[in-house]
Amino acid sequence: MTVMESTAAVGGSGTGTDSCAAPPPRHPRPDGQDSYTISEVVAFTGLTAHTLRWYERIGLMPHIDRSHTGQRRYNNRDLDWLGFVGKLRLTGMPVAGMVRYAELVREGDHTFAERRELLEATRRDVLSRIDELQDTLAVLDHKISFYADAGHAPASERSR
Repeated sequence: MTVMESTAAVGGSGTGTDSCAAPPPRHPRPDGQDSYTISEVVAFTGLTAHTLRWYERIGLMPHIDRSHTGQRRYNNRDLDWLGFVGKLRLTGMPVAGMVRYAELVREGDHTFAERRELLEATRRDVLSRIDELQDTLAVLDHKISFYADAGHAPASERSR
């Protein structure tokens, strides 16, 4: 079973597939095409070929099909998975956590609870970081306001 052949969405509609919860944004891929070279995937995702090979080597990517000449051939599910991995990266999830999640998906439906726990922990971390960033934004807004007001005040009042 590949990473994306999977499983019912956690807390989802019970459709029996885990397509990474919300549908991923569409990559600029040609309609009707479902086979891509590594260079096409690089262009679609912004990842490097080295990164794609590394993801495969560490188990973050499912088995990637090969052409008769041995060239990697990615499909739309692979691109969707890479989109999801990109979101996990943005959360700050460690690579080991992403690999663990991929392993759990490959293990099957009986790992739903552990996958959910992993994603919920990541969500808590993201919310905490959002709070920190909102506090930081408030400080920046205060300083920006101070300097904007200071620029309009007479010189005698700016030194106070």
